[in-house]
Amino acid sequence: MYAPLTAGLAHTYSIVAFDPEAQQLGVAVQSHYFNTGSAVPWLEAGVGAVATQSFVEVSYGPLGLAMMKAGKTAQQALAGLVAADPLAAQRQVAMLDIHGNVAVHTGARCISAAGHHIGANFAVQANLMLRDTVWGAMAQAYERAGGDLAERMLAALEAAEEEGGDIRGRQSAALRVVAAQPSGQPWRERVFDLRVDDHLTPLVELRRLLKVCRAYYTWNDAEALLKAELLDETIVREAINHFAKAPDLMPNNPEGVFWFACALVNAGYAEAALPYFRKVFVAQPVWRELVPRLAQVDLITDDEQILRRIIEL
Repeated sequence: MYAPLTAGLAHTYSIVAFDPEAQQLGVAVQSHYFNTGSAVPWLEAGVGAVATQSFVEVSYGPLGLAMMKAGKTAQQALAGLVAADPLAAQRQVAMLDIHGNVAVHTGARCISAAGHHIGANFAVQANLMLRDTVWGAMAQAYERAGGDLAERMLAALEAAEEEGGDIRGRQSAALRVVAAQPSGQPWRERVFDLRVDDHLTPLVELRRLLKVCRAYYTWNDAEALLKAELLDETIVREAINHFAKAPDLMPNNPEGVFWFACALVNAGYAEAALPYFRKVFVAQPVWRELVPRLAQVDLITDDEQILRRIIEL
């Protein structure tokens, strides 16, 4: 079995955070090393979050979560693991439990500049930085930023980079957010699970991926409105207005526009769907060929008149 490639070398900066209002837990990280998202961030709904970095001992992640799940506070879990680690002086680890308790260990042998800051329901930590002002800048950015937890954590990472970031530069990043409360269905608890394993500007790419993910969420929500049992024109207008709020990824990605058009047709509003189909076909004509294929498997109406109007756009 292969160990995560980042194990042992994830000198980096990160943030762990809990949003009590949205009931979300998050970890975000950037490093000048490949695939940092495989080793640094650990989260579990109903339990907490861990960021393990510097000379990484990956087991701080799963063991820390297991201890907090068993009832230990973040402080108790981290203290126990640090006490048992002969190389604790080289570690930098942050833990956050479901009650908002935060604990951070920055070992004396972490490569400078290294340090951390603990705030209300969050902690930022960094090592091998260009300057010792990085973690302070991260904390200020997180506290001042608006938006949801993902947006505020990304703002903290971007502030670190603006302050000089990792002395070696940048390579990979990750952003993970889960629901604070467990549902018994872990796949439904994942809010964001984004990774950039190798990129010249990983935070730029991470922000792009966050935009794409938000677009898909908005598309899905708009389509869900069209599946209401008592559908009427008011709900259809609401769906159209909601869809318009999604980040516009056309013409590079017509996915959302196409499927929303299909949803309108299936809801009985073919006329309203035509402008969306037209937009897709102008940008990427090959999508026109998908319409009759969907009709063959009952994913769109098989009404020949409606299909002809769509295909001939």
